[in-house]
This record gives sequence, structure tokens and C-alpha cells, in this order.
Amino acid sequence: MTKPTRTPAELRNMFGENLRRLSRRYPSISELSRQLGINRTQFNRYLSGESFPRPDVLDRICSFFDVDARILLDPVDAIPVSDQILSGPVLSEFFGPDVTRLDEDDFPSGFYRFTRRSFVNENKFVLGLVYVFRENNATYIRGYEALEAMRQQDLPDDPRTREFRGYVTREDDGVTLLISRRNAMTFSFNYLSRVASFENNFWVGYVSRSVREPVSGHRITRLVYEHLGRDKAAIWKTARQAGFVDAEQLLPFHRRLLRPDEAFR
Repeated sequence: MTKPTRTPAELRNMFGENLRRLSRRYPSISELSRQLGINRTQFNRYLSGESFPRPDVLDRICSFFDVDARILLDPVDAIPVSDQILSGPVLSEFFGPDVTRLDEDDFPSGFYRFTRRSFVNENKFVLGLVYVFRENNATYIRGYEALEAMRQQDLPDDPRTREFRGYVTREDDGVTLLISRRNAMTFSFNYLSRVASFENNFWVGYVSRSVREPVSGHRITRLVYEHLGRDKAAIWKTARQAGFVDAEQLLPFHRRLLRPDEAFR
């Protein structure tokens, strides 16, 4: 059965309603129109259904809100949002753009050196390398588990199995990272807050695993991230040394932040 053709007025009203719903995520229409690069008066005409945007302006609006041109035809709640679940219609007012839009100044892209106590050998520490990158208004992280950790758990140690990826969101005074290996049924939750340092490139926090409380050992420990940016020498050095290390092998500032002799609280 052929779908009824809608009038230009009906299409303008649908677009205006969708745009109003998307705009509710933002506290200021003036600031929103400024970010979009659209005159406030013209933006109000879109909101009220008085006018359609030009194709290039429509493309800018769709890219900004991470939706497609179906906002001209269908209710926005019926359109899948590509910017993951957190910015979709069910959770947008709870985990909206203030959480999912993470500025470079808050947590810059590039390589990071990280250290933490090992979960599988509490007498050792893990030294690793991760890469943070942006894509479609979201911040992601990628890295590889230590070879020794995989082998001690009788898990395959090929690069595909060792790879982990995650999603980064913003907190009031830091960032959180939700990370998992490919097809795994468990994940790790990471919280990091920036600390004062000479180059302002250190974060400290904790990492916890989504597993049952162990009889021995622990499932939560302190975590340190050091932004290396694109310093090739530091990146390659970390990549060569990645794995289990003793407390004495930790870099001095990492050891100071990890406080290996103090229990985590």
C-alpha cells in the first residue's frame, strides 16, 4: 500500500517537532544555534515549523545531533541514533551530551602509558599502552592485555584475543572508561581524575572488574594514566616494556601515585 504523501506544512511541522525534542538536551538555544553556526532567528523558524533548512544546513544539523535526514519524515524517537545508546531517546536526559561529548582538553587523544597492580598476580604490576581516539562525536580506547596475564589465566594469547576496546565518558571531575575484550562476558570499569604534574598529563583513579568477589586477591585497584601524545620514543619504549613489572621498576611518579604499600579504600 502506497504511503500517503505529506504536505510541505506537515513535513515542516515534523521537522520542527523533532528539532525541538533534540534541542531539549541543551540548556540554551542561543548556545546551541551558535554551535551549529545558524542564526538564532532562523533557528527559531525551524523550531516552529515555519521553514526548512537548506540541504547543507540540514546536513550540519544531522551531523551535529548524529541522526539522519529521516528527521524530516518520522518522529525522532523512531530513528536509531548512531551515537550509541547513551545519547538515544531513552537515556539522553540522563546520560546526554554533557556526558558523551568529551573535549580534547579534558582527556586528549593519543597514546597513554598506564600502570596498576595485577589482578592475577598481586605481587606484580601491569605496565601497558592504550590509544584514545575520537569518532562520530564519541571517545574510544583501544589496547592489549599483557601476554603473561592471558597465559596465567589459560587464555589464548594471540593479538585478536588480547585486544580490548572501550568507551570514554565525562564525569564532574574526571572520566570513566568501560572496557572489554572481544566477545567477553565481563568488563572493567575505570575512573580517572587529572592530578597536578609538570606537563599536566597524569590521571589517577581506580579500575574494577565485573567478577564475583574472589576468595583471595582483589577486584579493584588504583590506576594511573600518563598521556604520551605522539611521543614516538616514549611510545615504543612502553610497548617494548609492556607486561608484568615489580614495584621497583615503576616510574617514580607512577609509583608515587599508585601507593603500592597502601590498601585501596
